[in-house]
Amino acid sequence: MIKKFFTILFFIMLAINVYAQDYIFFSDSPNSTYYDPSWGFVNAPSFLERVNSNKFPVSTTNFFSGLNSLKLRWNSQAGGDWGMAVASEGWVGHNVNLKDSLSFYVFTNTALSSENLPLIYIEDLDNNKTPMHILSNYTGDIPAEVWTRIFVPLSIFENNPGAANLTQIKTIFFGQAASDGGEHTLYLDEVRMISSVILDTIRPTVPQGVIARGFEHHIDLKWTPNTETDLMGYYLYKFDNSSFVRIATTTREIPFFTDFVGGYNVTGLYKISAFDSSNNESFLTNEATATTYQMNDEEFLDMVQRATFRYFWDWGDPNSGIARERWHPNGSDVTNTIGGGGFGVMAILVGIERGFVTREQGAKRMLKITDFLSTKIDTFHGAFPHWFNGSTGKVVKFGEYQDGGDIVETAFMIQGLLAARQYFYQQNSTEVQIRNLITQLWQNVDWDFYRNNSSGLYWNWSPTMGFNFSDTFIFHGWNETLIAYILAIASPTHPVTVSALSFYRAGWGNFSQIDQLRQLYGYLLYVGSSYGGPLFFTHYSFLGLDPRNKKDEFTNYFTHNRNQSLVNRAYCVSNPKKFNGYGENNWGLTASYSIPGVDYTAHDPNNDNGTISPTAALSSMPYTPDESIAALKYFYRTHGSSLWGDFGFKDAFNLTYSSKGVLGTWFSDGYLAIDQGPIIVMIENYRSQLLWNKFMANPEIQSALTAVGFVSDSTTDVSDPDRLNYSFKLDGNYPNPFNPITRIRFELPATQNIKVDIYNVLGENVRELFNGELTAGINELIWNGNNDYGNSVPSGVYIYRMESNGNLLSSKMILQK
Repeated sequence: MIKKFFTILFFIMLAINVYAQDYIFFSDSPNSTYYDPSWGFVNAPSFLERVNSNKFPVSTTNFFSGLNSLKLRWNSQAGGDWGMAVASEGWVGHNVNLKDSLSFYVFTNTALSSENLPLIYIEDLDNNKTPMHILSNYTGDIPAEVWTRIFVPLSIFENNPGAANLTQIKTIFFGQAASDGGEHTLYLDEVRMISSVILDTIRPTVPQGVIARGFEHHIDLKWTPNTETDLMGYYLYKFDNSSFVRIATTTREIPFFTDFVGGYNVTGLYKISAFDSSNNESFLTNEATATTYQMNDEEFLDMVQRATFRYFWDWGDPNSGIARERWHPNGSDVTNTIGGGGFGVMAILVGIERGFVTREQGAKRMLKITDFLSTKIDTFHGAFPHWFNGSTGKVVKFGEYQDGGDIVETAFMIQGLLAARQYFYQQNSTEVQIRNLITQLWQNVDWDFYRNNSSGLYWNWSPTMGFNFSDTFIFHGWNETLIAYILAIASPTHPVTVSALSFYRAGWGNFSQIDQLRQLYGYLLYVGSSYGGPLFFTHYSFLGLDPRNKKDEFTNYFTHNRNQSLVNRAYCVSNPKKFNGYGENNWGLTASYSIPGVDYTAHDPNNDNGTISPTAALSSMPYTPDESIAALKYFYRTHGSSLWGDFGFKDAFNLTYSSKGVLGTWFSDGYLAIDQGPIIVMIENYRSQLLWNKFMANPEIQSALTAVGFVSDSTTDVSDPDRLNYSFKLDGNYPNPFNPITRIRFELPATQNIKVDIYNVLGENVRELFNGELTAGINELIWNGNNDYGNSVPSGVYIYRMESNGNLLSSKMILQK
């Protein structure tokens, strides 16, 4: 009897589960212009709006939930006809007999009489259609500016299916009904077939922990996520004169919202509710309020880091904890990224340090990440894939044959993990496990395998193709891969099995672009070619690898990176292609999303289509703090309403975008992990050098740098920000270039001792120009490079370094004989 009872209960629960799963024909479109699984037709003289040939248009302005809705715009004329079909993703067939109602929401800006509503019918996988039914039989007039839910009983099709197979229904059709000759627009959302007999009517719980925080031009709302399994998302309400009005909807994975109000001294009052898959809405929260205010530089940096941190913390994969490749308006994406994930590891350290999360919370997330990397993800001779599935850990192909290990992406992850190994130094069980797992992951990477008995590192290895495919190759500098060469030499278990120095020279240094001294816009570039390339070359390897006060045989990378950033900015200021908006505060070309039709590219002065990427200027902050902060303020104050979102600055924008011959603007609506990560990390390196200090504290790293010939270099243009204090002013040297005499002019705030030395580009001191006391005010020293006390020097680049009361200033000059 008991067995029979549980058998019956099992089948009841199974039936409930089957009936509880809605057939979703539309909830949100991944494409913000059209919904792909759709098809429409029109016969003149009727009219039907279609996009991308015959697709259902999408509206991002009016929507019931999510981020968009379907836009049905038509004009029914006598003698004409039209129809528009919507299908589930993948055009799958559904058994209508298991459901009892068709449910959807409609919205119109102008009230619509029921007699002017379209017909409705359904179609199977063989394109057989049921008879048509008048939608007005199931609803009254549609009021303006209100979302109205419509239920259509599926029994009308079951009673008369025509030729259609109701077990394989593919599409829902809306079609021409009354030929009234007027144009109408109806927005449709949450188009589903449901089982209303067991429709959930229980409200979700009220969201808790709502916090409102004001910034200069926007207000952030954040709350504790609800835990209901059928939660769909949240509604945001704002007080408007006399009542709270719904202003936005977020998905279940985004428990925060940014309201860009456009100025300071603006107060906002907000309430939030949660809604589930049956569109039950919770009661509203209590009021949360905040006021915007004018911010200083430190507050701007806090603001950007806080918002960018959310990409890695809130949008991090719930299973792996690792960063997802991108965020876009259509919701979940299970593709995780190793390189961006390594940047995200560093971002978590920043989040702890800045108080965005507690140390315990950060350690818990880091343990999840390191455990996933140790036990679940596919690895290939210890190296990680470029992309992987965050649920299964299985490799996701990045290219046709890129189904194996990616040693460069692996280097970015190891760079982050080694910084974390030093950060989590405490002796509690969680942090001990983190350190042990990181050490294991670090020691497992077989760097020598990726050398493949060659003079350098191969980028990829495939378990099906080995090293023998076009997408893999030996990579050399100048680019983003320096960190891979340093780690391949630093490995305690699988370093390259050849001379470190010869490997470094033949691998990193064996390329025509590694060492090409040249001057652009008055700045010297020491490596690379032309303008130096996209600015991510100066970011990715240097998130942990500290380039200050050291050089190899090719360059001082801090000096070069600073100059390449300034060249990139100077190019935007000169604006040779005359793009709209380029200027001293609107600069930064690097790899990012790009204009439609290009989609993604590595922007630089040689590949410039007018697209500015905020990560370029912001991630250069350790090199160009004044210029980068000015760009930050410009991006926010001038374009914030379009450029600022829940995760901080969006990926890119273009003020000269032309569509169908009409000049306009384009702003990306997405984010990329590899662009967000350098923003938060490099701002922190500018502020506290946190990631530089932690990564460089690993003893293996200094040994590797010594092995490849790095030496101390005192000619870094900008020294440690904690020590550097511009208490005296350098005006420059005149003339420059010069032959043979130049005058170095500077201003002292008081009478004090000053020491001035001249160095060549190898860092050798060629002249102590002055060492003594000078008076307050403007001073001038003269250097004759042609006959300096019998010490004639050849033409070339020289650096003068000035030290006074522990403060340092330096600049370059060119002697041309």
